[in-house]
Amino acid sequence: MSAVLCTALLALTACGGGSAQKSAGKSADGYPVTVASCGKEAEVQAPPKRAVSLDQGSTEILLSLGLADRMAGTGTWTDPIPKHLEKENAKVERLADRYPALEKVLSKEPDFVSASFLYTVGKGGVADRAKFTELGVPVYVSPTDCAGKDNDGGGDGKRVKTLTMDTVYGEVRDLAEVFGVEKRGERLIADLKGRVAKATKDIDASGVSLLYWFANSDAPYMAGCCGAPGIITRELGAKNVFDDTREEWPQINWETVADRDPDVLVIGDLTRKSQSAESAAAKIKFLESNPATKNLTAVKKKRYVLLSGQAMNPTIRTVDGIEQVAAGLRKFGLAK
Repeated sequence: MSAVLCTALLALTACGGGSAQKSAGKSADGYPVTVASCGKEAEVQAPPKRAVSLDQGSTEILLSLGLADRMAGTGTWTDPIPKHLEKENAKVERLADRYPALEKVLSKEPDFVSASFLYTVGKGGVADRAKFTELGVPVYVSPTDCAGKDNDGGGDGKRVKTLTMDTVYGEVRDLAEVFGVEKRGERLIADLKGRVAKATKDIDASGVSLLYWFANSDAPYMAGCCGAPGIITRELGAKNVFDDTREEWPQINWETVADRDPDVLVIGDLTRKSQSAESAAAKIKFLESNPATKNLTAVKKKRYVLLSGQAMNPTIRTVDGIEQVAAGLRKFGLAK
């Protein structure tokens, strides 16, 4: 065991161990606070001062709640930070573009860890959340990755129940409660709801078929019915050509895509480099040159809507997705 990790473990034992101690009741300031965390509980004894967010979606919620000064680090990025959060994000150390090493996380002496996906705090991710719990560090995992979702079958899981924005708003409320900034949380939710209402006002895209392509040109990940792309599709009254599968991101061959022939292609514009065809430019180049896709209606008419990876995941940026797809459909003359 390295000296850095030993130091971090000692510090956590001394400073973070209180998180594991149950309190008989709440104090005058409302603590301890306990929130559900994907089948477990996360309890904090006081407002976190050294939080580490391990996924970009969680990071952007904390920054949107004005909590940069109470964050010790971030990790796992797919996209540039939104312009309005750049200044706050610059105050927080980025521990890694992908999963930071556990040793690196522990060196920040976190008193709270948040993640958007169970995988991030499981085998293959940063570390199993049981490791953090052993050290007295509460771990919160977004309900968007477990409520009404089966993650036992491999891949990106399957939606047993259809995801709605209410689950995303629930994540905002949970994190706001943990940090004692409930009013900020309600203001953020009200803003997001207002944006959805404005983007979808008087829009009718019934009869318009959409395909959502996240990444990978060899075995492409396309959106099933009921995750974040499903939220976007339903808000606009459109149809997802793969709404007959509840898998979150099934890998579907191009011949099947050609058979479905969507009216519009909603494609992920990612800056990471872990899959083939990550950027929108790479995806479009592939679509326009591949024999199986170059004759698609959407390709021939260049009906492309470009979204960030975060907009295609269940996050507060799913609202960006609603706005951008709505604008694209109006531009293409497909929305009544």
